Amino acid sequence: ANGYYWSRWAKCIHSSHDFSDMVFVDNYIFNKDVFIQFNSTVGEFVGYTEHGVYNARLFNNNPGQLQGERAELERFCKHNAEAYKAVVADKS
Repeated sequence: ANGYYWSRWAKCIHSSHDFSDMVFVDNYIFNKDVFIQFNSTVGEFVGYTEHGVYNARLFNNNPGQLQGERAELERFCKHNAEAYKAVVADKS
């Protein structure tokens, strides 16, 4: 119970039926505090702690990592939302 906890939560947020307002958010969490976040609206990593700012700078200076994270909106969010809509939402 007295340890360190690291997690990463990625989520897709939208309210429109055509997904035009969809946002991809990828949180890096240590002991329940977000220390780095990628938000597709911002388009880069943002650090919220000293360690997070340092790592966000490294991530933002890595073109492959930044490009991969930016692509998640289409690859992960929209792909899965369209599949869900076709299989579940359009059937109800």
